[in-house]
Order: sequence, then structure tokens, then C-alpha cells
Amino acid sequence: MRLSDFEALVRRIAGEVPAEFLEGVAEIAVSPRTVPHPERAEIFTLGECIPLPAADNASSEGIQSRIVLYHGSFAALAALHEEFDWREEAWETLTHELRHHLEWRARAPALEAFDHAVEQNFARQDGESFDPLFYLDGEPAGEAAFRVEDDVFLDRLLPDPPAAATVQWRGRSYRVDLPAGLTLPAFLTLDGIADPPAGDLVLVLRRKPGLRDLLRRSRPSQATVRAVELYFSPDSADSSNA
Repeated sequence: MRLSDFEALVRRIAGEVPAEFLEGVAEIAVSPRTVPHPERAEIFTLGECIPLPAADNASSEGIQSRIVLYHGSFAALAALHEEFDWREEAWETLTHELRHHLEWRARAPALEAFDHAVEQNFARQDGESFDPLFYLDGEPAGEAAFRVEDDVFLDRLLPDPPAAATVQWRGRSYRVDLPAGLTLPAFLTLDGIADPPAGDLVLVLRRKPGLRDLLRRSRPSQATVRAVELYFSPDSADSSNA
């Protein structure tokens, strides 16, 4: 999509946003820039909410922002993904950045925490060091379950690693035999799950946080383990609403 066509698209979708959500938005602009992730290939910044300078004593209602969508980043992703939907991605990016603006005005940092969770999940996927509690800032996905983009994390508090665990997912129960010598916290990607989420289904085993966790944080262990179905019951309670 050409830059001029993208600018017209952004104007149209901005016109669909209720006026009350645009209060304090000084401008919604399109930049021709391509903004790649500084470390991760094929990851691009599609948009940004930029707070504008304000007086030190300005109230939350006085906070203003400038929202920018990067046409070059959209074009780069479209070149990588044949099914790329320009309108859907532009709408999702615009509303995401508007949420940043609204949360700044409301002094509510939930979306910033979610963005941190997304970045930490990239680190997990790439085998790098990461915050072992990042997924708790994801979106609720059922009882003790959290979604970070396409991945779902099943949170389990334990005093020590067991030999096996039982997991419920979408009405089915599974047995998971755990690797010998497993240390906590552990992120176990489950293989063999029927009807899995779009990304990974990860069983997270961790101890209840204590004083020693404030002084020393253990590096999470990771493994892919096989989940074996035990039975199926349509009336079983899901561990996730996904």
C-alpha cells in the first residue's frame, strides 16, 4: 500500500473512534519511517504514542499525546506475511496507542506492563534471560491462566517440583511427566494438546514468592514436554476461557 493510501486509511479509521477517546490527542500522524526492533529480526514498531511536554502541575486531563503510525514498518511486515491485513493491523495499532494515551491520563500503567510482558515473552522464545513473572501482566484467560499475545501460560504454585502434573485445557485432562532434575521456576511448553491456542501453551511451575526471591532471582528453566490425554468430559471445567 502506498504512503498516500495508508494516510487515507488511517484518517478513515480515526474517524470511527468515538470522540471521547480522542480527548487530549493533539495529532494522529503517519510517518514514512521503518522502525525495526533493535535486536529481534522481523519485529517492527508499527506505532507510537508520544507524550507532549506539559506543565509540571498539569492535571491528568491536561496530558496530551501525539500518535504516529509508521508506514515503513507496515510495509516491511506486509512483505514478510502474505496474509497481512493493512486495515486490521492499522486499527489494532491505533487503538493500542490510544489505550496508552488514555492510561497516561488516568495514571493507570496496565498497558505499559503488558508491553513489558510481550517483550519478555520474546526473550523467553529466543532463549534469553527474562523476568519469570512477566506473564502475570498478560490478559486473564481463565483460572490461573494468562494470555500474552498468542501464548497462554498456566500458573501453578508448588513447594517443590513433582514427578508429574495434571493439566486441564478446554474440557480435557492431561498428564505431564516432568523432566528429572527440574528446577523452579520452570516454563514447560506442552506438546500433544488438542485444540491448542494460536501460540504456545505453557505450564509454569513456581514457588510462592518469599524473602529469598527478593534477594536472589533464579533463572527459569525451559523444556518442551509431552502431554498425554487422560480422559474427555464435555462437562469438565476449562482452565482457560480461550
